[in-house]
Amino acid sequence: MGLWDVEQVVGLAPDPASAKAGQGLARGEKWSASGATNRTVWGLCQGSGKQPYQTVVDLGGPAYKCSCPSRKFPCKHALGLLLLWAKHELSPADEPDWVRSWVDQRAERAERPERKPGEVADPIAAQERAARRADRVSAGLAELAGWLDDQVRQGLGGFDQRAYTELNRLAARMVDAQAPGVAGAVRRAAGVVGRGHGWPGELLEELSLVHLVVAAHGRLAELPPSLADTVQSRIGWTTETARVREEGEKVEDDWLVLGRVIEPDDRLTVRRVWLRGATTGRIGLILTFAAAGRPLDPLPARPGEYVPGALSYYPGALPMRALLTQTDPRLPAPRPAGLTVREALASYVESLAADPWNERWPLVLQDVRPARHGDGWALVDEAGDGLEILPGWDALKLLAVSAGDPITVAGEWNRAGLRPMTCWHGDRPVIV
Repeated sequence: MGLWDVEQVVGLAPDPASAKAGQGLARGEKWSASGATNRTVWGLCQGSGKQPYQTVVDLGGPAYKCSCPSRKFPCKHALGLLLLWAKHELSPADEPDWVRSWVDQRAERAERPERKPGEVADPIAAQERAARRADRVSAGLAELAGWLDDQVRQGLGGFDQRAYTELNRLAARMVDAQAPGVAGAVRRAAGVVGRGHGWPGELLEELSLVHLVVAAHGRLAELPPSLADTVQSRIGWTTETARVREEGEKVEDDWLVLGRVIEPDDRLTVRRVWLRGATTGRIGLILTFAAAGRPLDPLPARPGEYVPGALSYYPGALPMRALLTQTDPRLPAPRPAGLTVREALASYVESLAADPWNERWPLVLQDVRPARHGDGWALVDEAGDGLEILPGWDALKLLAVSAGDPITVAGEWNRAGLRPMTCWHGDRPVIV
């Protein structure tokens, strides 16, 4: 297969940062071994771990495989390797076993008949993989439990000097143990360290939630099935979408789109769309993901409109996340009924009783006004009770819609405050 030029390779980068990082790795000394054949380029690149990253590119696809943790495709290692090849700096060499095995498996899969969604090619092998992962998770959580016990015995008085490094080390260990959900919780705890005067209390709260999921994992067999599903998901086990569509609880309704939140970062863009059933009152959460720089799927409807359809819920003690099957075109919707501040907070407390790890909850507040609250803003109802808006959030749109009059606001609540998503001027929704 003929060589590509450098511009072709750079054009494969998912974003400018990846292209720049790949160019930094396009140097022979970065690779302890490398080679090229008529179908692949491959190499070993030392990263932050003990073992070098194994990187291979199937030139016929192209397709990429790398043992680094990046979610970008191609990652910087694959780009660096291809740039070396484009610059004629990779020597011909026989493919190692790990390269040959991966490419041969790709060729075999291409020749097999297409499987049905959710069908497992080798159920026995899948069970063995799941058992090995369960052993890794158990070992990792046992290590984390011991560390948490040590902190309780020693106290957190001098923890600020070593907290960030220690917690990030533990998060990396949880990634190795294949418990990404716990790794994320430990990273959140690390992010609290040194943040404001009350950070020790916040850190204790975050570590308490980590301890709770570790303790719950040790008692999975004793838990109700729905709560066990929640614990598994918080650890990082995933449920296949085919299983959700086939076995998940199905609820048909006209679903009001309360609003959406988009959170981009340098690896992945996440969008949360909150729904509420017009008849059932059930809450639904549609999660959509896209690699950095790639577009998200279109919304099923604009905030403030109805989506007629069925939600298939993921298993758990607090079913929220779901898959939407839209049955009819979107419809206009009137202004939704809302709650007072006290009623809204009570609904959040009820959600925590079902799922103590619940991070977010949609609220619809009725007859509230934006008002100054210290250096920020709050939404205050007729009784004088208020909910603080997320620090730094721009309240100008809310002020423009309200103009001093009470309005209805749908927002996403977490412990840091309320993130407004949509407000209503009469029956007209305004995305904020």
